[in-house]
Amino acid sequence: MIPQTDIASLDDIKLLVNTFYVQVQKDEIIGPIFNEKIGNRWPEHLEKMYGFWETILLEVHSYSGSPFPPHKQLPIGRDHFNRWMELFTQTTDQLFHGPLADEAKYRAKAMADMFHYKIDYFRNAEKNQINPS
Repeated sequence: MIPQTDIASLDDIKLLVNTFYVQVQKDEIIGPIFNEKIGNRWPEHLEKMYGFWETILLEVHSYSGSPFPPHKQLPIGRDHFNRWMELFTQTTDQLFHGPLADEAKYRAKAMADMFHYKIDYFRNAEKNQINPS
């Protein structure tokens, strides 16, 4: 059954974020990384994610900050980003249908691709500083 409603409010974003991160926490591939990094700060992390997605999707400017730096040193690669995207897409598709749901998936994919690229870039730069050719 495909949902008939689109993302339209902060309550919708909270439903999306909460449902997604329940899946993330239980996931065998990315769950351990998230759980170790976030520890007992899940409520704080979820609040940031509400603001992040509200800013992106509803144009309510409730998030400020730089999302990339906390991810820069994580031990993650393409498989982790693929799994993150798979869970995000499944969750979004289970809950919502419409232009903002599509926009959420598009933005998530663009962010995952950019984060992966930047993490690889910084890792390679650090390797080249340690072992110059």
